[in-house]
This record gives sequence, C-alpha cells and structure tokens, in this order.
Amino acid sequence: MAKTQTFADKAKGKKKDLGITVKMIKTVKTDKNTYKFNEKFVRIDDIAKVTELK
Repeated sequence: MAKTQTFADKAKGKKKDLGITVKMIKTVKTDKNTYKFNEKFVRIDDIAKVTELK
C-alpha cells in the first residue's frame, strides 16, 4: 500500500498564524542590587507596535 498523503500535502494544509512573534526581555533590579532578566515571547500584529510593549 502506498501513502496517499505526501509531505508537500501535509505542509500545505497548515495555516499560518497572524502577527509576528518577538522575544521581550525585561530587567528587574533585585534587593541585592543585581539585575535579573525575564524573557518571554509576545505575539503582536504589527512590527511598529514593538515600542508600545511594557
């Protein structure tokens, strides 16, 4: 028996997500006067909205 679904058919069927995913890094000053970095991925609609993230 041959496969009926090829890799090209499988890849074509997936939908792309709307928007852009960017990595946001925040700095937090601790009690010991050191800095801690918090990283997370954020999805935004337009790349121009990057400056509005907090």
